[in-house]
Amino acid sequence: MEKKTPLYDEHVKLNAKIVPFGGWMMPVQYTNVIEEHTAVRTRVGIFDTCHMGEFDVLGRDAFKLLQLVGTNDISKLEDGKAMYSVLCYENGTVIDDCFIYRFSADHYMVVVNASTIKKDFDWLNFQKEKNAFDAAITDMSSTTAKIDIQGPRAFDALQKLTYTNLADLKRFYFISGKVADINCIISRTGYTGEDGFELYFAAEKAPLLWNKLLEAGTEFGIMPCGLGARDTLRLEACYSLYGHELAENITPIEAGLSWAVKTDKEFVGRQILAYQKTGNNKRILVALEMLDRGILRENYGVFSDKKKIGYVTSGTFSPTFRKSIGLALIEKDYAAIGTEVYVKIRGNIAKAKVVKRPFYEFMQDQRD
Repeated sequence: MEKKTPLYDEHVKLNAKIVPFGGWMMPVQYTNVIEEHTAVRTRVGIFDTCHMGEFDVLGRDAFKLLQLVGTNDISKLEDGKAMYSVLCYENGTVIDDCFIYRFSADHYMVVVNASTIKKDFDWLNFQKEKNAFDAAITDMSSTTAKIDIQGPRAFDALQKLTYTNLADLKRFYFISGKVADINCIISRTGYTGEDGFELYFAAEKAPLLWNKLLEAGTEFGIMPCGLGARDTLRLEACYSLYGHELAENITPIEAGLSWAVKTDKEFVGRQILAYQKTGNNKRILVALEMLDRGILRENYGVFSDKKKIGYVTSGTFSPTFRKSIGLALIEKDYAAIGTEVYVKIRGNIAKAKVVKRPFYEFMQDQRD
């Protein structure tokens, strides 16, 4: 039985097309993907991301725990800053990717993917017990709502509802403040490749804040956006999606996330990832652009002549570039920019080319 976010009834009122996703009933689109995608690229859009998971990690060893389970180096964080990281097994494959928010030296919030909440929570607790860390991990997912407001006019729309000076909030920083008189964590982060904000607040306030944001953004052409536009936006920016570019049979090095793997510190999976990071990975994630007709889709085979060299992890028609693009996990020997490959699309062979990542670059990316 799929769950419903606190905004489910709002989506119904807006005549959204609702589909099952990661155990939740979520809006895939309200009008159509191209309109919603274009709104975010040129104006502003809002997304229901209440299905995401949030853990509160508090205690003397909170830092030690999160430093051990994540590939990135959170010693570089200061109070009020967030960092992308990856949770891995001992063999280097991915449990999940996440964002870690530092409130203080002994207090953090970890934001994880919807479909992996229980797995991630159990893993953190397993590592806590195994290493006898003094830390309390609380799953706040069911009581926490999250709305993303993204696009070049997101700043203008959100600033109307808060006394917090958003201009002082740099990319990947966050602050506690009020939005429409609702206590929020205001984070200058997002998953679209645009400027924007992610808001965390009490779940029961979700419908009120959703509608306040829509009202404030009316003059800027705001649109509610579904999972369809969220996927095309993140794909143009080449952001990985768990279950596609990241999975329990893929390492972050193979997924092109070497920048988030800091091998000068200890973490679970370090040995194999340090080995791969020195060039010993056999596979790598690449960006593909179709040269022939056809739309790239997940799991399509990628070939060099008649040899299968990998598969498409995500693919779509790009509303920004008006062509078919995708990401593929392929043998490293074929990953050079400009290499022509073939993709099997519904039994037909179509030509594609390896191109530079990302397809779309607006803001600075997730590197620290």
